[in-house]
Amino acid sequence: MHLKLRRFDEPDKTTLFHLGRVDLVQLGNLTLGRACYEPGWRWSTHVGTATGERWCQTAHVGIVLSGRNRVEMQDGRAVEMGPGDIFDIGPGHDSLVIGDEPYESLHLVGAEHYVRSSGAGAED
Repeated sequence: MHLKLRRFDEPDKTTLFHLGRVDLVQLGNLTLGRACYEPGWRWSTHVGTATGERWCQTAHVGIVLSGRNRVEMQDGRAVEMGPGDIFDIGPGHDSLVIGDEPYESLHLVGAEHYVRSSGAGAED
């Protein structure tokens, strides 16, 4: 019988960048990500600048744990997300924390590609 338990307190990999971090945990064939961003964080400013990209090209599927975030699509559509919202975001978007509370989300799809392509910050 196979049984394994993991926690984000002990991630396999952490990528740090100004006002944010992404922790990755590998479990079987699945890579889960926990994104934590401080108020004032914006993808195009704090991650995209390092890659030379204006828009994040990684697709994400996940759930908001705390805080609020606004996703702006390249085609002009925008949505605000809060705790309990489950999201499916395609490539070609920007993202920013709204308000004074840190934002935290769990990424079920896309986390390993997001960190690999971010090119930002230091890794543990």
